[in-house]
Amino acid sequence: FFSRLDPRRVPWGAAGHALRTRVLRTKPVESMLEGTGTATAQGTRLAKVLTTLDLISLGVGSCVGTGMYVVSGLVAKEMAGPGVIVSFIIAAVASILSGVCYAEFGVRVPKTTGSAYTYSYVTVGEFVAFFIGWNLILEYVIGTAAGASALSSMFDSLANHTISRWMINSVGTLNGLGKGEESYPDLLALVIAVIVTIVVAMGVKNSVGLNNVLNIINLAVWVFIMIAGLFYVKGDNWSEGQFLPFGWPGVLKGAATCFYAFIGFDIIATTGEEAKSPNTSIPYAITASLVTCLTAYVSVSIILTLMVPYDAIDTESPLMEMFVAHGFYAAKFIVAIGSVAGLTVSLLGSLFPMPRVIYAMAGDGLLFRFLSHVSSYTETPVVACIVSGFLAALLSLLVSLRDLIEMMSIGTLLAYTLVSVCVLLLRYQPESDIDGFVKFLSEEHTKKKEGILADCEKEACSPGSEGEEFAGPPTNTCGAKNLPSLGDNEMLIGKSDKSTYNVNHPNYGTVDMTSGIEADESENIYLIKLKKLIGPRYYTMRIHLGLPGKMDRPTAATGHTVTTCVLLLFVLMFIFCSFIIFGADYIYEQSWWAVLLVVLMILLIVVLVFVILQQPENPKKLPYMAPCLPFVPAFAMLVNIYLMLKLSTVTWIRFAVWCFVGLLIYFGYGMWNSTLEISAREEALHQSTYQRYDVDVDPFSVDDGFSYATEGEGYPGWGPSEDKGFSYQQMAGAKESHRTSSRSKSKGRHKPPSEALIANDELDYSPE
Repeated sequence: FFSRLDPRRVPWGAAGHALRTRVLRTKPVESMLEGTGTATAQGTRLAKVLTTLDLISLGVGSCVGTGMYVVSGLVAKEMAGPGVIVSFIIAAVASILSGVCYAEFGVRVPKTTGSAYTYSYVTVGEFVAFFIGWNLILEYVIGTAAGASALSSMFDSLANHTISRWMINSVGTLNGLGKGEESYPDLLALVIAVIVTIVVAMGVKNSVGLNNVLNIINLAVWVFIMIAGLFYVKGDNWSEGQFLPFGWPGVLKGAATCFYAFIGFDIIATTGEEAKSPNTSIPYAITASLVTCLTAYVSVSIILTLMVPYDAIDTESPLMEMFVAHGFYAAKFIVAIGSVAGLTVSLLGSLFPMPRVIYAMAGDGLLFRFLSHVSSYTETPVVACIVSGFLAALLSLLVSLRDLIEMMSIGTLLAYTLVSVCVLLLRYQPESDIDGFVKFLSEEHTKKKEGILADCEKEACSPGSEGEEFAGPPTNTCGAKNLPSLGDNEMLIGKSDKSTYNVNHPNYGTVDMTSGIEADESENIYLIKLKKLIGPRYYTMRIHLGLPGKMDRPTAATGHTVTTCVLLLFVLMFIFCSFIIFGADYIYEQSWWAVLLVVLMILLIVVLVFVILQQPENPKKLPYMAPCLPFVPAFAMLVNIYLMLKLSTVTWIRFAVWCFVGLLIYFGYGMWNSTLEISAREEALHQSTYQRYDVDVDPFSVDDGFSYATEGEGYPGWGPSEDKGFSYQQMAGAKESHRTSSRSKSKGRHKPPSEALIANDELDYSPE
C-alpha cells in the first residue's frame, strides 16, 4: 500500500495542483448575462415579476412573524425586562452590518439565483460557494420545519390543546424525538408544510401574492395593538430600577437572542433572477425590510412592557395574554389572527428561497441535475420545491421546535460571516481580478440607460451637423473639452459628472475630470466633515499613518497582503470569542493572565484591521457599496462568530454531521460534475484534437490530391465540370492514403524534427 503512494510513482504535486485548481475555480460572470446562462437545460427561465415592494414584503414577512409574537415577550421576561427595546436596537445594528455586505454582494453579481452561494461562486471559489449553499439549505429546511411546528402549536393553543390530546389518544406517542418521553408525531405540522409547499410550487406570483395578503393582515393587527394598547399603558412599569432589572449583561444577552428575529433578510438576495431590476431593488429592499422590522419590534416591546410588568409577561403568547390581563378578551382573538398570519408568512419566507438555492446549485452541477428542472407552466423549480418541502415536512413531524431553531441559526450565521469575509477581500483586489464584475455592471448600466434615457442621450450626443456624422472618428464624440474619446457610446446629459464615463474607462469612479478632485472625497460627506474637523493636518496625518494616496491602486502584492490579514483576522476573532465565552469566569475574576491575553488579542485585531486599512482599495464604483471599510465587515464578522459560539455543543455536533454529508456530496459528485469541470474537459479535448491535427495533418500536401496548376492549365474550379482535376472519390482516396502514410510517419518520429521535415519535403516533391 505504501509503495503505491511512493512520490516516484504518484505525481502528488500535479494532483495537489489539480485539486487546488478545482476547489478555487470561479464561475465566469459572463455566464449569468441575460441570454447566456440563466435558462435551464429545458430552456425555461424563472419568471421576472418581482418589484422592490414585493422584495420588501418577502423580507419583512420572513423576519417579523416569530420575532414580534414570540421573541419580544421571551426576552423581556427572562433576559432584559423593558430593556428589550435596547436589545432589539443593538441586534438591528448588528444585522444591518451583515445586511450592507449582502447588499454589496447582490449588486456585484445581480440577476442571479442562490444568494450568497452564487456571489461566492463568482468571486471566491467553488468549494466555499458549495459550503455556503449547503448551509443555506440547512437554514431554510429547518426554518420551514420550525415555522410549521410553531404554527401547529399556535392552532393547538387556540383549541385549548384538544389537537395534541387527540393525537396522543389516536396516534400514540414515540420516544427519542427530542420532545420528551411522551411525545407524539406532529401530523398537523406535516400537513401545514405540505400545503405551503404546494403554494410555493404553483408559481412565484401566487406565493408572493399570498405573502402580501398575509403581511397586510399582520400590519393591520400591529396597528390595532398600537392603538388599543395606548389605553392600558402604565408608566409605573418603567419606574426606577424596573427598566433594566437584569443590568447591561442582560441587555447584551437579550440582543444575542433578538438577533435571530432579524434573520431572514437574505431571502431577498435569492430572488435576483426573478426581480425586475435587481441592481437597485436588492439593496433598497434589504435596508427597508430591516428598518421596518426594527420599527415593529421596538413599538411592540414598548407597548408590551408598559401594559404588563416584565415579570408577569406570558412567554408563549405574550401579545394575546397582555390584553387578557386587562379584561379585553376580544383583542385576544384579533391578535391570534395576526399571529397566525405572521407565522404563516414566516413559514412561507423560509420555504420560498430554499428551492431557488437548490435550483442554482443543481444548475451548476454541484447537486444532482434533475433538481434544476423548471416547470414551463409555473416557471418555478418544481422538483426542488417538492424535495425541499418533503424534507421540511419530515423534520417538522419528528424534531422539536427548540432543536430546530438552534440548528437554523448556526448555518445562517456562518453564511453571514463568509459574506462579510468575501466583501472585505474583493474591495482590495487588483483590477484584473474583478474585471468581470465591471464589464457585467457596465453592460447592465448601458442597457438601463438605453431603455430610459435614450432620447435625451441622442439629443445631447448628436453631432452638430449632418456632415460631421460621416466626417470620420472625432476626437470627442460629445464635443467636451479636454476629455479623452470614449467611442460612440459616450453620453453627456447636462453638466459633466462621473456618469459621463462608462465603467470600463480607466478614470471612471476615481477622479472627476472637470474638477480634478477625487470622486470619493467629493461625495463622502463624512470625509468632508473629518477634513473640516482636523483642518490642514489631515493630509499630514494620512502620510504619517501610511494610508494610501489618491492615485494609489491595488496590486497583486497588496491583494495578497489583504487576503492573509483577513484569514488571520478570522482565526483570531474565533479564538477571541471562544475565550470570551468559555473563559468568562477568569475574566470576571480579573486574573492577570486572562486580562493580558484579552488585551493582546484586541491589539492584534486592531493591528490587522489597520494593516488592511493601509492597503489601497479598488477604485471602481458600484451602484451600492458597503460603507466604512474595513470596519463594517470586520465588526460583522466579530458579531456573527460570537453568536455562533454561543450555541450549544449538541448543535455544533449536528452541524458537523451536516457539513460532513455535504463534503461527501461535493468531493464524490459535485466537483466532478460541475459545469466548470465539464467545460474544462471539453476545452482540453478540443485542444488535444487541434494539437493532433496540427501535428499529423498537412492540408496542403500533394498526398491529399492538391497540386499547383502548370502553365496553360486553368485552376480546377474554373473550367468545365468534366475538366476538373479533382473529385470527391479522389479526395476520399487521398485521405485514406494520407491516414496510412501519417500512421507510418508517426511510427518513425525518433528522427529530429528538421530531418523529418526534409524527408517529407523530398517525398512530396519526388518525380513519382
